[in-house]
Amino acid sequence: MPQSLPVTWVQRLTLADAVPALLALAAGRDRAIVGITGPPGAGKSTAAAALAAACAVRGVPTVVVPMDGFHLSQSVLDTRGWAPVKGAPHTFDAAGYAALLARIRIERGQSVWAPNFERALEDPVAGSIEVPPGTRLVLTEGNYLLLPTDPWSRLPGLLDAIWYADTPDARRHDWLVARRVQFGDSVQEATGRALGSDERNAELVRSTRDRADALLQVE
Repeated sequence: MPQSLPVTWVQRLTLADAVPALLALAAGRDRAIVGITGPPGAGKSTAAAALAAACAVRGVPTVVVPMDGFHLSQSVLDTRGWAPVKGAPHTFDAAGYAALLARIRIERGQSVWAPNFERALEDPVAGSIEVPPGTRLVLTEGNYLLLPTDPWSRLPGLLDAIWYADTPDARRHDWLVARRVQFGDSVQEATGRALGSDERNAELVRSTRDRADALLQVE
């Protein structure tokens, strides 16, 4: 990540603190790209959406590009026997994600289209999110932005900063269960997933916490 940032990072940022920090990053540069990482259910997507809206109303056009758009398709996961561990690092096209972020960084004079993950379909949908030429700030959020293994290790060099969503585990588990129930799981199924594969992924993500530029407090 570039070292000459126009922000002095603090140990912990609230969402209110994060807005001026993002505006400072966007000032004086054609386009800033900031990552928000953290374990499953930490509130990354909610925080990214809120921060994007806050920056936009302050005159900085902002787009959110989620890592989840790079889930491998459900059919591929089923064929390879990976469906039970959907959400683990190897169930994403990490190299494709890195390539898209590189395009967003370089191709500022034309629209760049990104995929999104549709939870109702449980599949990614290509070309769902436009990053138009006037975009000053891109927020990208996902679990594995700070993993040290290739191709994930390419990501920090493509981003201006990476913040870690630091959410208490009890609250994170509650949010995970509620989200899965919303999309059709029973409470028992959702709880089993939250304490099973989701928690294994969370342990991996927690091991990357100290690599973040700042901790983002998500309430």
